[in-house]
Amino acid sequence: MKKELELYLHIPFCVRKCAYCDFLSFPAEKEIQKQYVNCLIEEIRQFDLAEDYVVSTIFFGGGTPSVLEGSEIMRIMQAIRERFPDIREDAEITIECNPGTLTEEKLQIYQKAGINRLSLGLQSADQEELKLLGRIHTYNQFKENFYLARRIGFANINVDLMSALPGQSEESWQETLRFVCDLEPEHISAYSLIIEEGTPFASRTLNLPDEDAEYNMYEATAQILREYGFEQYEISNYAKKGRKCRHNVGYWIRQDYLGFGLGASSLYGKERFANTQDMKKYLENSRTPEKIREKEPPLTREDEMAEFMFLGLRMTRGISKAEFEWQFGSEIDAIYGDVLRKYKSMGLLLEENGRIFLSREGIHVSNSVMADFLP
Repeated sequence: MKKELELYLHIPFCVRKCAYCDFLSFPAEKEIQKQYVNCLIEEIRQFDLAEDYVVSTIFFGGGTPSVLEGSEIMRIMQAIRERFPDIREDAEITIECNPGTLTEEKLQIYQKAGINRLSLGLQSADQEELKLLGRIHTYNQFKENFYLARRIGFANINVDLMSALPGQSEESWQETLRFVCDLEPEHISAYSLIIEEGTPFASRTLNLPDEDAEYNMYEATAQILREYGFEQYEISNYAKKGRKCRHNVGYWIRQDYLGFGLGASSLYGKERFANTQDMKKYLENSRTPEKIREKEPPLTREDEMAEFMFLGLRMTRGISKAEFEWQFGSEIDAIYGDVLRKYKSMGLLLEENGRIFLSREGIHVSNSVMADFLP
């Protein structure tokens, strides 16, 4: 039986860098974008794929992939199909899009290319909050794009939202949630703002919600989305029945994935590697992948066990004790007994039917809990 393989395509371009963003992204002229796509296609063509894999998901992330011409996305998809002919018929194929960069023509091309899932970056339904974030669109533009995508036939749409914004109240966050839920998307990703070093936000004095307000926003998210039929299946992700993001779930269960493009990461067998973040180096060497890859040491058994724990605990279903023993040949209590007992006694980890998962309180301090599983 063939193993599942996920593909990630990094498109680093955006119209304008948002004030909170620390992703590998930047504005670029059309000529640079075309040159980059040519090199990305060359990188895809050079990959030497083992025959025992079948592609289950494809994800265009960024940056803002929808800044590219639709024809460029079509070319990339054609290159993928030529190099990876064994793609599941029901493969989930996602593209991240920002309102203000979508057109009817682009959406029609995406559909022809086989893309069947859109991820729309809204962040907030409040115009002042959008302006503060440095977004290029309005809430009305987002709605127009959402309805346009529906008319064209996209039946699987995610909306990205962000809470704990400067000046944001619990009431305005709840309004954003309800506005979006009323549109009936299939999936919502709701993240709390993190101030990252090197971003414009990091150099400003911001009026951020306090810890209590942030806690209340997070709990309101789960409550309101539950009212609208969403299941929380991961710390920041909520889906209608059968609409979990299969690509992201693949990351959390440590499925093999290949990343193509500037700075893209891969987990292939026991190998971890990432492409260079140097654009000049990438453009000059994409035909020879070994020159653009920055390899990490092979994963040890301890590394794999730690990843199994801290990635698996991101999901609300947590991790299976039996699966741990099957993968690593040791009982989980023999490896992590002390850590598990510590957090169970604090009420931050729970165990039920052979699965270990974060409690509601545990989710709020998940980073601290997960850090204890690191080697």
